[in-house]
Amino acid sequence: MRSRVLPWAVAAATVIAMAGVQAQALTDPTRPPSAGAGPSPGGEQEAAPASRLQSVLISSGRKLAVIDGMTVPLGGMVGEARLVRITETEVLLRTGKETEVLKLFPGIDKQPSGRGLARARLGSPGTKPPRNGESR
Repeated sequence: MRSRVLPWAVAAATVIAMAGVQAQALTDPTRPPSAGAGPSPGGEQEAAPASRLQSVLISSGRKLAVIDGMTVPLGGMVGEARLVRITETEVLLRTGKETEVLKLFPGIDKQPSGRGLARARLGSPGTKPPRNGESR
């Protein structure tokens, strides 16, 4: 008798445990973060989010930037702003007299590495440092 009740008890406990579990919606990992955002609670509209630079393509024949998922050529428009400069790490948008800089890596500032400073002190690679009393 006990052997017949045990499987049913395990099955019932499993069903009860799973009753509170709900499936979570899967989001597309390739969509920009703001693309999945719906209207804010309360029905109020939020201010438009700042544009986000996602990628830059620079070749001898063209310069392109991917801003908010849209590929924009140099001189192209992003909303009401014109793309006026593209570098390896940032772009410049101009709306009338106002300008906005979008950085590819906004939280990272370039700084010289310690290795580069050591080479600058020693001279070019492959040269020996001066001996005591010698000048360059």
